[in-house]
Amino acid sequence: MAISLAFGLQALRYPIGQFSHAGPGLFPLMVSCMLFLVGVATVVRSRFTEKAKLEFNFKNIALILSSLAGFSFISAHVNMIAGIVFMVFWSAFAGSSAYSVVRNLKIATGLVLMALVFQKLLGLNLPLY
Repeated sequence: MAISLAFGLQALRYPIGQFSHAGPGLFPLMVSCMLFLVGVATVVRSRFTEKAKLEFNFKNIALILSSLAGFSFISAHVNMIAGIVFMVFWSAFAGSSAYSVVRNLKIATGLVLMALVFQKLLGLNLPLY
């Protein structure tokens, strides 16, 4: 909540504008407000649930971080579709359920389709292929 508040206050330094003609501060302000609300909901919910011990699984943390690093490296040197497929299949090793190639293919297909939507419909410059 503190980080979202810090970003929200910094966004107020820029012109906000209106929804019809947004200024450069509108988007970061909206995102920080949404993250702040998620933080408030999390804190309120935590008061009504019983406490659980927090455990760190360093193997899973390393798997997730290496999948993100691999996605970045493969996207820069091959293409983004290969990076997405690598990220999905590698990060799935950190899951608690059984490893499923079919599930990973479905997830990777959905992410590639979303990237294609961002590239074709929104005009983002993504190196998909």
